[in-house]
Amino acid sequence: MDGFDAQAMGFVAPALLQQWHISRVALSPVLSSGLVGMLIGALAFGPLGDRIGRKRVLLLCTLWFGAGSLLTARVNSVEAMLWLRLLTGFGLGGAMPNATALTAESMPRRLRATGVMLMFFGFSMGAAIGGFVAAGIINRYGWPGVFVVGGLLPLIVAALLLALPESVALVGGRKLDESNARFPVSGLFTEGRARTTLLLWIMFFMSLLDLYFLNSWLPTVIHDAGVAVERAIAITAMFQVGGAAAAIVLGRVVDRQRSYGILAWVYLGAAVCVFLIGFVSATIAVETAAVFAAGFCVIGGQTCSNSLAAESYPTAVRSTGVGWALGIGRIGSIVGPVLGGALLSLDWGMRRVFLAAAAPALIAALAAIGLGHAKRISYEN
Repeated sequence: MDGFDAQAMGFVAPALLQQWHISRVALSPVLSSGLVGMLIGALAFGPLGDRIGRKRVLLLCTLWFGAGSLLTARVNSVEAMLWLRLLTGFGLGGAMPNATALTAESMPRRLRATGVMLMFFGFSMGAAIGGFVAAGIINRYGWPGVFVVGGLLPLIVAALLLALPESVALVGGRKLDESNARFPVSGLFTEGRARTTLLLWIMFFMSLLDLYFLNSWLPTVIHDAGVAVERAIAITAMFQVGGAAAAIVLGRVVDRQRSYGILAWVYLGAAVCVFLIGFVSATIAVETAAVFAAGFCVIGGQTCSNSLAAESYPTAVRSTGVGWALGIGRIGSIVGPVLGGALLSLDWGMRRVFLAAAAPALIAALAAIGLGHAKRISYEN
């Protein structure tokens, strides 16, 4: 549900370019507006979850982005869509850190990473299934149908969230951490956490820049290579399928090792796989495999990052820590689509574009190595 809504603009972008007769550069601000909203939502609703409870904020955010998606289906101009995607992003951005913290605190420690990554498995599968479903919806009902589906599902799920219990760890620890509850952001830089926080922000920024660059422009780039719109969307959906597979495979690995070294290798794999997408466009089958592998490493790396970020902070500031890491990362996710539109407008060609897209994953790998070093220093002290 969350994954479907978050990727909806990428699914409908080719259809909008044709129907509204606009350029890629003109559409770039619309692709980024939802990400600006997600940035604001993560920064605002993450700390709010630490103060009033994860469940309340998660319910509010789910209703928020469901209503926003329904309203988006009614727009008929680029300007109106830009503002509605911005507002919808508030709810999407606020839901993720609270869902991450609530999941982490509801699982036994030995299965915490698996639990968080399975939650993001749902996110990836929503985006992946959404890719296949969106192609049929657009073909039959046009692009507004995608937003109608993306709006109705959250409203239904919101009713189920009423039965969700609040985090026992949060409720039990409130009295012990009242100072952090009042000023949760300051807790990200105290007790030796400043270096970890800054490296997490760098890693999230680079990871989400890469992820949203690919999410936003893969369908269009593949379509420009001569593939039909419906087929291009289906191939792009394999990016999310790869991410879902990574959530299943990498969760247990992270639970056993709890190492940023594993994350560094995943991001190095992401850099290689993204680079290779630009070189394997000879056949649809090979291109599909390359997109799947890139999704496994890019989305898998981000999912591992979410899990390890939740592990890096105590209960009193966990939602804030994850929310601010995601919020800073959203700056990267805003830059990604805009940068992609600019690169494509230069007619660089697939090889040079995807070579540039591999660089952020490499920087994320270096940040993961730095986090591993910071963790060792913390243990030694």
